[in-house]
Amino acid sequence: MDMAGESPSSLANGDSSAASTPAEVVAAVAPPSSRMFQLAESLKLEHQFLRAPLEQFKKTIRSHHRYAEKEISAVLSSVADSADRSDAMSREDAADHLRSLVSRLQGLKRKLEEGSKTEKLQAQRCRARLDHLDSIDADNLTEWSNTRLKRILVDYMLRMSYYDAAKKLAETSNIQDLVDIDIFLDAKKVIDSLQNKEVGPALAWCAENKSRLKNQRYSKLEFQLRLQEFIELVRADNYLRAIQCARKYLAPWGATYMKELQCVMATLAFRSNTECPTYKVLFEPMQWVYLVEQFKQEFCRLFGMTLEPLLNIYLQAGLSALKTPFCFEEGCTKEDPLSHEGFRKLAAPLPFSKQHHSKLVCYITKELMDTENPPLVLPNGYVYSTKALEEMASKNDGKVTCPRTGEAFNFCELVKVYIS
Repeated sequence: MDMAGESPSSLANGDSSAASTPAEVVAAVAPPSSRMFQLAESLKLEHQFLRAPLEQFKKTIRSHHRYAEKEISAVLSSVADSADRSDAMSREDAADHLRSLVSRLQGLKRKLEEGSKTEKLQAQRCRARLDHLDSIDADNLTEWSNTRLKRILVDYMLRMSYYDAAKKLAETSNIQDLVDIDIFLDAKKVIDSLQNKEVGPALAWCAENKSRLKNQRYSKLEFQLRLQEFIELVRADNYLRAIQCARKYLAPWGATYMKELQCVMATLAFRSNTECPTYKVLFEPMQWVYLVEQFKQEFCRLFGMTLEPLLNIYLQAGLSALKTPFCFEEGCTKEDPLSHEGFRKLAAPLPFSKQHHSKLVCYITKELMDTENPPLVLPNGYVYSTKALEEMASKNDGKVTCPRTGEAFNFCELVKVYIS
């Protein structure tokens, strides 16, 4: 029996054209009110689209504010110090000192002017995204959906480290303000350093974002980086520096991660060539891979991004409606998206679609079999629609041939199937 799942969206088991209809096509045939409802629902997934540039904007403002406070405080402190010892300074020394302070303030002014340009560009990006979302209406749905698809593809390329391809697509589509290429390029510097077994840039990133990382209750990236720094010193037999590093950077974490600290400190005794599984794993190259993945997760959380690429999330949303037990059987048709290994991998963690009503789809015509077009069963057990078999019999002197097995039968041998 050619049963293709139990919901309209699960028709891919027997009818790929019905199941894999793009969202844009569905929206095109839907009434305007329905299309606008779909748009309203889709906007709920645009949290990352707005938050990422806003977080970058806030980060830039905070950075410039801290820099200005530091420089102004230093200048004021220097002026106060000079005033206290004015009697001991000659006129020339005082003039030189004032000139150096003026030069420093001029440097601050240039820095703030450059920062102001950066802030304006980032504010412009936030405004462009708001305008983009506000521009949605039923008349430009296809164009807007195409732009969103390109945004999702750029996001996927950036996460998969295809930076040049992402930049090219953004430029040719003129959506530079709608994607986060610069944010990911900053992260790329840290990722590259970790892949080269260097923790310096990653630690600098943690220091730069220290206040925001503290707000994330379970962030332990900095601690893991310090552990790896200690392990590398032990690997290089630089035990004195390793102990100094532990006292300065690891000791403050003792109250929170005592077990991890005790384990890593034992490497001083077991050394890097140990065969003890508990400590040998700490020297494995895979530790750097774990650090890269951990950084990516912290980076995404910091900017309000999804941990998975948006493309995967959208695909899984569709696959969750298509996934049925039949998709994993040998008889699954090639037209079914889940017959492809890549889609099966994406759908692996998903539950089977919840089905309330069974649907029978004709293997031959790809049409639904119902009371108007009832199913007929052949003597070999396969089921096809009455419409398809009657048409076949009329062309072959009352005989029908099973398209799956090639067996031929008289039309009078067929039996009607009743759906309860």
